[in-house]
Amino acid sequence: MIRQLLIFIFRKEVEAMAMIYVSLIIKGVKTFDQVPSTLSEQVRQILIDIDCEYLITE
Repeated sequence: MIRQLLIFIFRKEVEAMAMIYVSLIIKGVKTFDQVPSTLSEQVRQILIDIDCEYLITE
């Protein structure tokens, strides 16, 4: 039970961090290259989903 709760909390934190990076990329404060590797796939997918894939540079 505790393990499931921790996984749920961690997943929500990762989703929130991915959204923060997406916001920073859209504002021009960060670039996709500056996204940590642990978040890059989620950030990539969000950018694609909102039709901002042109911001994905590697």
